[in-house]
Amino acid sequence: MSTLSDLAQAQGLLTDDDVEWLHRLAGDGQLLADLASADIVLWIQTDDGSFVAVAHARPSGAATLFYRDIVGERVRPQWRTQVQGAFESAEIVDSSSPDWFEETPTRVRAVPIVIERRGEDKAPRVIGVVTRHTNLGEVRTPSRQQITFDECANDLFRMIADGSFPDPAAPTSPRRGAPRASDGLIRIDVDGITTFASPNALSAFNRMGFDDELEGESLAEVTTRLVPPSRQVDESLPVVVTGRAPWRTDIEARGVTVSLRAIPLKDHGTRIGAIVLCRDVSELRHQEQELITKDATIREIHHRVKNNLQTVASLLRIQARRTHSDEARDALTQAMRRVDAIAVVHDTLAQGLTQKVDFDEVFHRVLKLVAEVASAPNTRARTQSTGHFGVLPSEYATPLALALTEVVTNAVEHGLAGQEGVVTIDAKRTEDNLRVTVRDTGHGLPEGRIGRGLGTQIIRTLIQGELGGTIDWRGSEGEGTEVVIDIPLRWLER
Repeated sequence: MSTLSDLAQAQGLLTDDDVEWLHRLAGDGQLLADLASADIVLWIQTDDGSFVAVAHARPSGAATLFYRDIVGERVRPQWRTQVQGAFESAEIVDSSSPDWFEETPTRVRAVPIVIERRGEDKAPRVIGVVTRHTNLGEVRTPSRQQITFDECANDLFRMIADGSFPDPAAPTSPRRGAPRASDGLIRIDVDGITTFASPNALSAFNRMGFDDELEGESLAEVTTRLVPPSRQVDESLPVVVTGRAPWRTDIEARGVTVSLRAIPLKDHGTRIGAIVLCRDVSELRHQEQELITKDATIREIHHRVKNNLQTVASLLRIQARRTHSDEARDALTQAMRRVDAIAVVHDTLAQGLTQKVDFDEVFHRVLKLVAEVASAPNTRARTQSTGHFGVLPSEYATPLALALTEVVTNAVEHGLAGQEGVVTIDAKRTEDNLRVTVRDTGHGLPEGRIGRGLGTQIIRTLIQGELGGTIDWRGSEGEGTEVVIDIPLRWLER
């Protein structure tokens, strides 16, 4: 299915700002559908003068008319005149008689989407049309809540036609647990006095300790009484509960957290009141707090592991300096380098918020560990890296970092021992595979044979055993060595 942006781009008639405005409006499509108890469809004009649907929202508390999504479809003949009229006149156009859709009587309202009014005469610029499709076959005697919801919907439709909804000052990405109309709705007048509170809204405030009726009360005064004086509150709370700004905030009392969202209502630019949506998000916030705590614990563990590994590396370094045997000193130095490589990965994990690692950053730090080898007596080696590793899961970052440390170290120690040369590391990542090629301009493989030392065994174990990849040594004596590592990404993305 094409997205709103794809459909708008295909027509080529709207600017980026227009598309962003439509995205904001589509983001509140569910709110409009729930308030109006009707299907809501967004239309934009096509290059041939017709209209195409770019967004569709179904009501959560009423039967939908469109069981199949109509996004991407052209406007139907019975709606085109009405939609065209709203688009050209910049006025709301209601159907004069019931419209029949698949043997169901419906009422259609076409609302122009105005993004701004410009020029001396403040002429509106219309970028699309919203249609409201009400199922008349489901009409019953409306309750007071349904009447209020419908009034709120009509206010928002008038604001859409006036260019004052959606509000550019409203948050673009709602936080997890953002309230919906069915969660709880409070309507307040221009003075902040509650004129209507849905049962769910009243229940949410009752759980916070308010045991009276909200209607007739100042919502700001009610929330002030609920919040303990010792508790620090969000600075946006006053403007939300008075309906003065389209912001969101949380209020917490007696262990209950309620999320609030204010939608100021305007009539030709003059504020006439507001809608305040509310939702009990106590469980959601508790889960979020647990995740934050666990995340902090994991990062602290990685940090401590890194510190412990660095301590081990320091002890190995001290021991190597006090060892008189060259063979033992080399073994301790290599062990120290391997521990340092593992510590680099844990240091990166301790700084991040996820269990994935930017391996390019890790490998850049790992290459510094080879500097000591490259600067050894009689060896003048340079290392250079090309390509892109990308983001890898942490459980695969450690073995890959350790394996590459061994490969590059071997290239410097054995391939370029006692001479000048270059070690090149090239990473190529596709959708299915990560290929790392390490080349040196050194001595090459003696008699074309691969060594059987500890480093080679470690490399094989890590690449083949832990990463499910393959490794291939190529080269002959006097012509340098090329090591090719292939790792299937299906292993890395598990």
